[in-house]
Parts: sequence; C-alpha cells; structure tokens
Amino acid sequence: MTKSTVNDVERMVVTRVFDAPRELVWKAWTDPKYVMQWWGPKGFTAPVCKMDFRVGGKSLLCMKTPDGQECWNAVEYHEIVPHEKIVSLMYFSDSKGNKIDPAQLGIEHEAIEGAYDVTIFEDLGNGQTKLIFIGNEPMESAKDSGQLEGWNQILDKLAAVVAGLTQTR
Repeated sequence: MTKSTVNDVERMVVTRVFDAPRELVWKAWTDPKYVMQWWGPKGFTAPVCKMDFRVGGKSLLCMKTPDGQECWNAVEYHEIVPHEKIVSLMYFSDSKGNKIDPAQLGIEHEAIEGAYDVTIFEDLGNGQTKLIFIGNEPMESAKDSGQLEGWNQILDKLAAVVAGLTQTR
C-alpha cells in the first residue's frame, strides 16, 4: 500500500524534511488544534477539524478559501502505526462527511481506483524527520489541477506549526 505507483500510474508524492523530532511532526499532523493551523493551501483557513483518529475512525475538515467559500474533506483511517505511518482515504464531502463528487465544487480531481493516501514519518536522526505524503491521485493530474502546489503550500504551513512546537519544548 505504500507504493508510489498503482496499476502503473505514478502517484502524487510530496516530501518534506523538518528540523524536529518525529514525535513533534506526528503531533502536528494528528492533533486537531494543530491541524486547524495548517490545513489548506496558502491563504486558506480551517475553521472546523473533528478527528476520530483511530483505525476505523473518520475525520471531518473544513477549508475556507480567502473569499469565504467552504470546502469539506472527510478522512477514513485504515492503518495507523504510531509515529511511523498512516494509511487513509480522503475525499471531498459535505459538512456532515458524506462523500460528494468534486465536480459539484468545480474541482477537477482524479483518484486512482483502489489507492489510499499514505503518510510516512521517517526519523532521519539529528532531530530531523522526513514526511512523505503519497496521494491517491495521479502525479500528472495533481500537477495540472494544482493539487501538487496546494500540498506543497500545506506542508509550508505545517513546517511553521512544527517550528512553533519545537520552540515551545
């Protein structure tokens, strides 16, 4: 499930190295009070983040665009290895977490059938952590639709949250 290709389709992969221990990066990724600070690309806010972070659990997140439009995502958790890996399925939803077609939102999104999102937290030593996010969409589609750029902006915001956590330790 952690392959970067499914059915010979190259998946979107976004990688970032943080100057922080893996436990802090994990905390920033899994604690709703921190997720609300980084969820969504640059200029977006996250007014709602309800997380049932456990295998079989489901999270509901709201991104608000700079002009006030809300976009909801649900995340279902299929595998959690603490501080190492999360296997999940993320999809566009309504405010109650019911799956909706991204086209209803004017969003082009192509998911790979049977693919899950995989987030890997790798301890690099010397207080550094590598986060690898493997999305459930093809790399070419992610580039064309802006998903890849959006995820890079999200990880920029996550880096700021992690830096703040590192300073308060």
